[in-house]
Amino acid sequence: MSDIQTKKSVGPWTQSIRLAFYALYGLTLLAAASWLFSNIRQIPADSRAVVLHFGAEQRVAEPGLLLTWPKPIDDVVMVPAPDRVIEHHVTALLRSTDAQHADARGDSSSDALAGSGYLLTGDTAVVQLDISVFYRVISPMDYVLQGEHVIPALDRLVQRAAIAVCASRDLDTILVARPEMVSSDLNVAQQRERLRVDVQHNIEQNLQRLTQSGSSLGITLERVTVQSTLPTPTVTAFNAVLTASQQASQAIATANTDASVIRQKSTQLADQLRQTAQAQARENVAKAQSDTAMVNRLARSPNDPDLLARVYRERIAAILAQAASVITVAPQDDANMILQAAGQKEPSKP
Repeated sequence: MSDIQTKKSVGPWTQSIRLAFYALYGLTLLAAASWLFSNIRQIPADSRAVVLHFGAEQRVAEPGLLLTWPKPIDDVVMVPAPDRVIEHHVTALLRSTDAQHADARGDSSSDALAGSGYLLTGDTAVVQLDISVFYRVISPMDYVLQGEHVIPALDRLVQRAAIAVCASRDLDTILVARPEMVSSDLNVAQQRERLRVDVQHNIEQNLQRLTQSGSSLGITLERVTVQSTLPTPTVTAFNAVLTASQQASQAIATANTDASVIRQKSTQLADQLRQTAQAQARENVAKAQSDTAMVNRLARSPNDPDLLARVYRERIAAILAQAASVITVAPQDDANMILQAAGQKEPSKP
């Protein structure tokens, strides 16, 4: 009877408050359990975990199950494993977005954007370097302590190395832009490799100086890739010069070909004219010799009167046949004329 009376004495509001209390109590226990086990995690094989106890260095956990106190007692920061190589593309050496927009608009009036992304070489030329660095984390504690300053510091080190290396070289050494100055492809590869090695060595020296000064970034440099290019206006100018040189070479080759053809035709024409002239000369000489043969014969025999008479008789008939009438005079007597023929020659009947 007492239990029944007790149940009757508890009202609905009391039961609701009791149920709410039990629910809140259960949620509190669940939240406490979740908070207590919040830092229990599995560390991946390519990572390590740095445990900070109230912000102070405590330990470095290797891959596997990690059991630590929850935040804010312990703070867990995941870092890459020592055999994991991380690539970082240094965009600080590239031309800024504002400068690229100004180049697209053709606006070169801004002095603040004029030198963005350009490096000065030893011969006062300009060049662009596109550099990517590959590094590994060797000191997780230093890496975590530096935190967000690692990448900016690495960018500054790469910029410093690029400026120093470019200032110690001329443009041809950096770009190997003039093939006529290069003895072989092996020499080109050696120069490019030397440029990359010098940039990497300079960055490594700067990292060592930071470590010696107590400001280690906790990383080691694995390798560096360097791609050298010219500014876009310079490339356009070089392409125009190259195109003009190719066109000039083509025009010279065409002119040489035309000149060879003209020279060949001229040689052939000269040979033909010379052969024709020689043939005509031989023909004229032969005709002249034929025409003067009798004169030469008479000249060789001046004391032969019969020869002159024979020649006269041979030639006079042909000469007299051409005349309509002929009157001959005796040379010994100029008083009397001998009429050998008189009157006109009768025309022949058809």
